[in-house]
Amino acid sequence: MINLSLENKNALVGGSTQGIGLAVAQILAEMGAKLTLVARNEDKLKEVITTLATPYQQNHTYIVADYEFPEQLADKTKQFITQNKIDTWDILVNNTGGPAGGSLLDASADMLRNAYTQHLICNQILAQIFVPLMKKKGQGRIVNIISTSVKEPLENLGVSNTTRWAVASWAKTLATELASFNITVNNILPGATQTARIDFILNSKSKKENISVEEAKKEMEKTIPMKRFAEPKEIANGVAFFVSDLASYITGTSLAIDGGRTKSM
Repeated sequence: MINLSLENKNALVGGSTQGIGLAVAQILAEMGAKLTLVARNEDKLKEVITTLATPYQQNHTYIVADYEFPEQLADKTKQFITQNKIDTWDILVNNTGGPAGGSLLDASADMLRNAYTQHLICNQILAQIFVPLMKKKGQGRIVNIISTSVKEPLENLGVSNTTRWAVASWAKTLATELASFNITVNNILPGATQTARIDFILNSKSKKENISVEEAKKEMEKTIPMKRFAEPKEIANGVAFFVSDLASYITGTSLAIDGGRTKSM
């Protein structure tokens, strides 16, 4: 019998007040996990907490932290674990907003440094905090929300392309190191998804090509075999799979959820 319940499991989800992060939090809560949300806006965090499902009377919580300041993220996460007397952990979903668009050659060193900090460095910090707790539990799931640019660089997203590949390499290395502890590490690679991020990309394309936002959207949709953008929940479904018992023997994998847009294998 297939059991998709996450009852009695703790899950931390980054960037969980909007977009894909919010959708991930919602579906994991529906599956029974006790959620710890991470974002920088406490008012939004409080609001989201009240909307999450509680099929097992879970008590959802949050951490107010900004991924631009990794030391703050580390300190607040450690404080949270100490204050709540947490001994073990189950699920870590690494997710934060993407870097600004533009060509790679035009990007400053600070832009690259900031992108690496928010993605690679913060992922490393959270892994170093939660992996020991997963080892105590005897199992764990780490899922990273990255981008299809891991497989094919995307136009006008130079800093993002560069950073995403680094995170994918980090995840593959970590998967190998943690496999013997029954801790899996996998990546979700979203394609064009109906979020604030895609609005930014469409606006940039509109200005660059001197066309309307609607025309920019139609042009992008033509490149997708399914002829539409994903809904955040469709990306979150992939996370739900990776953290469930169905994916117990899958690690070091990058799953593109992009309506077939990525052409490479």
